[in-house]
Amino acid sequence: MTITTVDYHTGGEPFRIVTGGVAEIPGADVPARRSAAMEDFDDVRRLLCHEPRGHADMYGCFLVPPNDPGARFGALFWHKDGFSTACGHGTIALGAYAVQEGLVEADPDGDTDVVIDVPSGRVTARVRSSGGRVRGVTFVSVPSYVVARDVAAGGVKVDVAWGGAVYASVPAGALGLSVEPRHLTALIEHARRIKADLAGHPASRHPSDERLSGVYGVIFYDALPDVDGITHQRNVTVFADGEVDRSPCGSGTAARLALLHDSGLRGTLVHSSIVGSVFRARVAGVAEEGVLPEIEGMAYRTGRHTFELDPEDPMGTGFTLR
Repeated sequence: MTITTVDYHTGGEPFRIVTGGVAEIPGADVPARRSAAMEDFDDVRRLLCHEPRGHADMYGCFLVPPNDPGARFGALFWHKDGFSTACGHGTIALGAYAVQEGLVEADPDGDTDVVIDVPSGRVTARVRSSGGRVRGVTFVSVPSYVVARDVAAGGVKVDVAWGGAVYASVPAGALGLSVEPRHLTALIEHARRIKADLAGHPASRHPSDERLSGVYGVIFYDALPDVDGITHQRNVTVFADGEVDRSPCGSGTAARLALLHDSGLRGTLVHSSIVGSVFRARVAGVAEEGVLPEIEGMAYRTGRHTFELDPEDPMGTGFTLR
């Protein structure tokens, strides 16, 4: 087994894009291809995500055909525990990748839309270029909305929202903590308890597609002083089984925007991560299904890789220690 990838990071969060060595994943559309990947391609996910080739906080995707010609390609997002339904930081990276690798005809001094089909719907990476270089990418999310308020879980009350995946939000101060690296271990344990309490809860169910159900992540946030009248928050999203997003979390930011818009926010949200990276987010409009988030960030290529699996390697597709 020999697999090639191009790796990026968005706000410090890794994103590994598979570019070769994997057979086409079958399915009539992207959600069906996700189901097929979960059944028949999980060994490849483990190989690329687990140690010694990855780590417990690795993230990446398989590129697949789109649902129809209206999108450039489809993406199946994966992490150490399986396959997710959405990934904003990955969408930002895919936009930069598509322009930098010449997969789309790009305006060297303007915006280029890279339309992508993901399991939760159709999203867009709006790539801003200047002088032929990518300068920023705006993730245009699926419609996002509030699911429930003040749901008891993990000994606190959480708000639940959809941003391409289901997220529970809680101020870190409600747990006597703050969004700082020194509190990360405690926040991970609280996230696990909250997710466990919400397993099977009505608020965790997608209204029309059971494949999208389940609380994917728990967002802990601190409200920071406004900057020139702009709302500023710091967050850390703990997703899957204790995996930590180094970025401000793209789809999680979409879920936060739904909650904040519902509470009266009508301007920009400056969303900082636990490592200090920043997304700037706003609600671009309101549709029947929910608010329409736009989240600006930037992704940077970190390397190109060729991974191999020696058939005699006793570690096989790898392992995780968390």
